[in-house]
Amino acid sequence: MQAVVLAAGKGTRLRPLTDDKPKVLVEVDGKPLIEDVFDNLIEIGVTKLVVVVGYQKEQIIERYGDEYEGVPITYAHQREQLGLAHAILQAEPHIDDDFVLMLGDNIFRANLADVVNRQREQRADAAFLVEEVPWEEASRYGVCDTNEYGEIVEVMEKPADPPSNLVMTGFYTFTPAIFHACHLVQPSDRGEYELPDAIDLLIQSGRTIDAIRMDGWRIDVGYPEDRDKAEERITDDESAVAEQEA
Repeated sequence: MQAVVLAAGKGTRLRPLTDDKPKVLVEVDGKPLIEDVFDNLIEIGVTKLVVVVGYQKEQIIERYGDEYEGVPITYAHQREQLGLAHAILQAEPHIDDDFVLMLGDNIFRANLADVVNRQREQRADAAFLVEEVPWEEASRYGVCDTNEYGEIVEVMEKPADPPSNLVMTGFYTFTPAIFHACHLVQPSDRGEYELPDAIDLLIQSGRTIDAIRMDGWRIDVGYPEDRDKAEERITDDESAVAEQEA
């Protein structure tokens, strides 16, 4: 399967860590964020990486070149950061089949393979890894409403009154139909082309999107303290494994 990695952001909230580098090159436990993403994708069988770059893109391209651990990399340039739907469209010329979409600033230790397997086995039009969060925190995220079959019927970006406490995590599978939906999206109030708007267009057109509940953990590294939290979590996991093997 192919994968699109979104890595164009400036990471202004991560300053000073991003004063001299793009967000995805910030290191967690001695490894750049994007390498952790690459490793996760290769582990689940991805055989082609399309990396959407923007801010200080030269650092990413010079560091990784045209492959990572034997997996070819193609770069797509997002000249302006105009939202996730806009970023996805930059990868369209390089994708010709179902693909994984992964944000380049998330640390995952979770059941990513379950999402890919659902796409392959059930032929869903899309499948998302979703996380159950405390109700009072749901309004900070993209919230998914599901039906009795576990299919996503609506996605709302940071709703004031969330219909559920299931939120998107930044790991998705799509068919190329998402590109058509992204082309139809209109700018939001903040002037960006929002991925939830494209997803809603898929749903309205009758596409099936399955929600896969996360088993494990993930941390969105948006602030310096998130980097510290991720390092602590990785250390705890490594210590637990060492104790089991002792």
